[in-house]
Amino acid sequence: MAYWRLSMRKIMEVLRLRHANGLSVSPIAESCQVSRSTVSEYLNRAEAAGISWPLPEGMGEDDLERILFKREDVWGDRSGHLPDMEHINLEIKRKGMTLQLLWEEYKAKIPDGYQYTQFCELYHRWRGKLDVTLRQEHRAGEKVFVDYAGQRIGVTDAATGEVKEVNLFVSALGASSYTYAEATWTQGSKDWIGSHVRMFEFYGGVTEILVPDNLKSGVKHASYYEPDINPTYLELGRHYGVAIIPARARKPRDKAKVEAAVLLVERWILAVLRNRTFFSLGELNEAIREKLDILNGRKFKKLPTTRRELYEQIDRPALKPLPQRPYEYSEWRSARVHIDYHIEVEKHYYSVPYQLVGEKVEVRLTGAMVEVLHKGNRVASHARSHKAGGFTTDKVHMPKAHLEHTEWTPERVAQWAAKYGPSTELLVRRIMERTVHPEQSFRACLGIIRLGNKYSPERVEAACAKALIIKAHSYKSVKSILENGLDRQPDLFGHASGGSTPVNHSNIRGKEYYN
Repeated sequence: MAYWRLSMRKIMEVLRLRHANGLSVSPIAESCQVSRSTVSEYLNRAEAAGISWPLPEGMGEDDLERILFKREDVWGDRSGHLPDMEHINLEIKRKGMTLQLLWEEYKAKIPDGYQYTQFCELYHRWRGKLDVTLRQEHRAGEKVFVDYAGQRIGVTDAATGEVKEVNLFVSALGASSYTYAEATWTQGSKDWIGSHVRMFEFYGGVTEILVPDNLKSGVKHASYYEPDINPTYLELGRHYGVAIIPARARKPRDKAKVEAAVLLVERWILAVLRNRTFFSLGELNEAIREKLDILNGRKFKKLPTTRRELYEQIDRPALKPLPQRPYEYSEWRSARVHIDYHIEVEKHYYSVPYQLVGEKVEVRLTGAMVEVLHKGNRVASHARSHKAGGFTTDKVHMPKAHLEHTEWTPERVAQWAAKYGPSTELLVRRIMERTVHPEQSFRACLGIIRLGNKYSPERVEAACAKALIIKAHSYKSVKSILENGLDRQPDLFGHASGGSTPVNHSNIRGKEYYN
């Protein structure tokens, strides 16, 4: 008779309802949500075995299952025919390996051994007794899981005695659970990316898939279906040829490997080092590496092997080779091209082709370079400069005859300023005279003109007059004068500033200078 195999707990409930509550087959089936034939089958088996309720003292679920289903009879006397479960568990992790193939190899050695169905059930029973992280099936070289430990460890400043807590980056390979760990000052993007670079070097190769937690350094917007990967992290993935698939939110089994590794690292590394004092991050990481070697050399509780041995046997041969150069950390920004065909990056101005004025571009920053991309194409590249307010201009990006193909000219900017008054016009011309190329100062000049949106034209003119007197030829100076009301105070000659007194224009070069 065919019947459904129930859990032992439900079978025990069937026996209790029958013998303790005296229920018939139909209400028992309804209560346990199984068919009546299934209930009858188990009651008959229990009666044949002389089992009622309560169970005899000391009888557990395994004992009851053995009595009801006579497992010894099912498998028969197969002394010496039991498959090598540890070997099967190791081989099944290899790429392309199946239980069907392993069974065929087993039968080739033991022709009168178990049949395929029995072989699979024996393996799954054995595997069910392993820890959850060991039960997960990951192909060799397929995945590496990364996360930060919840616990931290301190580094002491030798000069001040101040203790700063640092973070612990942890990773584990899917098939072998081979573990890597290192301390970093922060969980920021730069430290996060650096840890990945050193992790791949430690493993000596690259996996197919990288599984991070939903940390903001790696994932900008966590989503169950379409997580938004940080651009820098995505670029790292492209550099190493690895697919980044973040663990799903509130799905702990997605990252069970690394969570188990984090617990081991906390117990066997952080706990062991808790009473030591470290005066540098390098000193701490050296100690972590020593303990990490011991951890990877420890035998599993339920497998007669170590993480390092599994790594050498199955993961390492399956890893993809490292690229010729390690990934160089970069940051991504967005910017809009100003009318002076420059973009601002950390208070420095870099040129792009003048045809992109008004367009939005992407900026990739490394330690030495600034790259500008428009619609995925690189349009400019400059050596990185940290000079605030400075300009880096490539002459190739400039229009012929200083913007002759555009409507923006120094004379036009000066004419706009003249609508506020002669002092504003003169200050704008003075600002343009200070730069090698007048268009580099358009940003500051337009800033002064736009102050008229917040303050009256009279006040802007008065502030420019004040700036000319004190030789403060900049947008920031005019803005500060207006914000502090200095335009309404008497000037050095005792005259109240009102913007009506013209300023001597003898130093104006004239529009011919810019042609």
